[in-house]
Amino acid sequence: MSTVYLVAGGIGLVAAFVLLLERIELLKDPNYVPSCSINPILSCGSVMQTSQAEAFGFPNPIIGIVGFTIVVTVGATLAAGAELARWFWWSLWAGTAAAVAFIHWLIFESLYRIGALCPYCMVVWVVTIPLFWYTTLHVVRHHAFGEGTARLVRHASDYHTVVLTVWYLSLAALIAKRFWDYWITVLP
Repeated sequence: MSTVYLVAGGIGLVAAFVLLLERIELLKDPNYVPSCSINPILSCGSVMQTSQAEAFGFPNPIIGIVGFTIVVTVGATLAAGAELARWFWWSLWAGTAAAVAFIHWLIFESLYRIGALCPYCMVVWVVTIPLFWYTTLHVVRHHAFGEGTARLVRHASDYHTVVLTVWYLSLAALIAKRFWDYWITVLP
C-alpha cells in the first residue's frame, strides 16, 4: 500500500504543482501558452480558462497539492511501519471517494462541455483512480464486517488490476469516441 500512495501521490503532486504554476503564468499573461497546450484537443490553456477549472472559487490544482501531499505523507507513514486507526482509514477513503467523484465530474466536463483535454489533468485522473480503488479494498478488507464482505473483497483483490484496466479502457474509449473526428485527421 505504501508504494501506491508514494508513487501515485508523488506523480499527482508534481502534476498539480505544474498545473498551478501554469495557471499562475496564465493569470500574469493572458497570452501565455501553457506547456501542455499541444493542439486543439490537448489544450490546458482552453481548460484552465473555464469555470470548471475553479470549481470552488480557486484553482483546482490547489486541491490537488493539498490532497496529494496528504497521500504522500500517508505513504511515508505506512512505509515507516505505522499502524493507522480505523477512523483514519475511513477518512482517507472518504477523501479518495470525493476525489474520484470530482475527477469524474471534470472528465465529463472536459469531454462534453469544454471539448478539450488537459494532459496534466489526465495524469491526475490516472493516479486518483488507483488511490481510490486500493484504499477501498484496504478499508473493506480490514475495517468492514461480515463474511460476505470478506469473500467479496478477496475476489475483488484477486482481480484488482482487471478492475483498473477496465476503468482506464472505458475512459480511453470515451475520449476516443468524443474526439474521433479529430483523431482520424492526425493519424497517418
